[in-house]
Amino acid sequence: QVQLVESGGGLVQAGGSLRLACAASGRSFSDTNMAWYRQAPGKARELVAISGYLGTTLYLNAVKSRFTVSRDNNTTTLYLQMNNLKPEDTAIYYCNVLEVWGQGTQVTVSS
Repeated sequence: QVQLVESGGGLVQAGGSLRLACAASGRSFSDTNMAWYRQAPGKARELVAISGYLGTTLYLNAVKSRFTVSRDNNTTTLYLQMNNLKPEDTAIYYCNVLEVWGQGTQVTVSS
């Protein structure tokens, strides 16, 4: 059974950085795409970044050049490095693998 646990969220000022982590367990993920989503208050959940199992990455236009997704297949951990954070990045960030969701981690960016 796949389980995902996110961590690393918090309160940061605009322009600051955070690094999110998603610890995955239950199977190997070396042949699986892994993704970060976010949901802001009153808005739909949106795809932020994908880490493809072949090494490709895909980003939401709004976060390109500021966010970097990476993964460690040895520790089955997915990361999201977020730099130059903006107030509009405030949301709950979720990890998604094989249609399983983590519990989310809150990111709040103050202006």
